[in-house]
Amino acid sequence: MKNVLIIGATGTLGSAARQVILDETDDKLTLFARSANRIRIVDDNREKVISGNVMNDADLDKAMAGQNAVFAALSGNLKAYAEKIVAAMDRNNVSRLVFITSMGIYNEIPASVGASGNLSSNPVLQSYRDAANVIEASDLNYTIVRPGWFTGGPVNYQITRKGEQFGGHDVSISSIADIVMKLVDNDALYSKDSIGVNTPQ
Repeated sequence: MKNVLIIGATGTLGSAARQVILDETDDKLTLFARSANRIRIVDDNREKVISGNVMNDADLDKAMAGQNAVFAALSGNLKAYAEKIVAAMDRNNVSRLVFITSMGIYNEIPASVGASGNLSSNPVLQSYRDAANVIEASDLNYTIVRPGWFTGGPVNYQITRKGEQFGGHDVSISSIADIVMKLVDNDALYSKDSIGVNTPQ
């Protein structure tokens, strides 16, 4: 059993990962969100909610206390968020981080998939790349997850490593939640790595 902090618990990926972790493990969850009143507890014995702002050190320190792993699925100024999360994890001696960015941040999308989704042609991805740079420069036991475009559907995915071409442009939310569950439960799985997640073509 682990204590897992989900940052961005009200978002699509945070909610999906929460449900899979509850269903497939005996982990205890801390659900951290700005609008924590939107969260309905499913299991009083395994879940608690903390309302807070990622940019507030005191809020993050309160949420980090006693955690074994952190899963972050955020949007916005990802570089600033990554800096705050890494610093809070260092302060609180938490080492395992699973952080969602985006496909294309290493220009790994081949023309057959849609090369226009690469950082070189899509400056929107710069924030995702900057966050990845912050995390990769840390001493944390991190895994950066680079999903394709979110779709519905069952668990069905393939993994590509940093330096490998991406396999496809879509991936189901349930697939992302499945790999996140496995990553937070296994500290050695894709440790200090950046993985692409897509539905096989």
